[in-house]
Amino acid sequence: MATTIDTPGGITARRRRGALGLLAWLCGIVFFLPVAWMVLTSLHSEPDAATNPPSIGAPLTLQGYREFFGASTGVSPWPPLINSFSASLMSTLLVLVLSIPAAYALSIKPVRKWSDAMFFFLSTKMLPAVAGLLPIYLIAQNTGLLDNVALLVILYTSMNLPIAVWMMRSFLAEVPVEILEAASIDGAGLPTVLARIVAPVVAPGIAATSLICFIFSWNELLFARVLTGVVAGTAPVFLTGFVTSQGLFLAKVCAAAVCISLPVLIAGFAAQDKLVQGLSLGAVK
Repeated sequence: MATTIDTPGGITARRRRGALGLLAWLCGIVFFLPVAWMVLTSLHSEPDAATNPPSIGAPLTLQGYREFFGASTGVSPWPPLINSFSASLMSTLLVLVLSIPAAYALSIKPVRKWSDAMFFFLSTKMLPAVAGLLPIYLIAQNTGLLDNVALLVILYTSMNLPIAVWMMRSFLAEVPVEILEAASIDGAGLPTVLARIVAPVVAPGIAATSLICFIFSWNELLFARVLTGVVAGTAPVFLTGFVTSQGLFLAKVCAAAVCISLPVLIAGFAAQDKLVQGLSLGAVK
């Protein structure tokens, strides 16, 4: 019967892998602790949530969630949630429609000075959002788009488009050129190539880009806070409404934060395989 002898190098490698695994677990716990604390606080009553130090073993209650859904005020959170979902979903679809052909032109069919075009896309993210707030507000006021979900769709599309182009270009660079050449020989046009050949090949990248754009749109607060009011208010704006002149109600705010974060968490959990596969696809050439 053969026996294996551990060499010093093998022992050192195993120890290194064990240390890296332990470090990864510690980092995961550190990042998860605030989320767990938020969920636990949302299940406490306001007096227990406001104690210092916090009362971990306090009785659990769903009063914070009942308050979020308007048990005492009668204010429903569904219109802001629907506005956020509509603006995020529509802007994400528009971003994909615009970014995939642009990334195709910059990767598979590269144009002249494509690197300058990519830098231009990136440079649009260098401007602080608050610097463009006043011009956007005046334009929206003059065009009658204030407090309108359509304005948020346009803004979120323009904000996420540079990131999507950068991501999709790295994904499309992995598409074998031979497949595209075979499709062109068969007489397939550009729309057919994009829809039936490119899209299935880079489906993980499309899923990753869609999820990131959706998260960025869902979490956006500055423009939604200034450019919307009663009709088109989004979920983050609704969340800030829990901070009143009467004080900060921690249990209610944490319950609202948990409910508003759930759609993003569910989408991320459902698409986690595609997300990891897509990010890995774009990172390796």
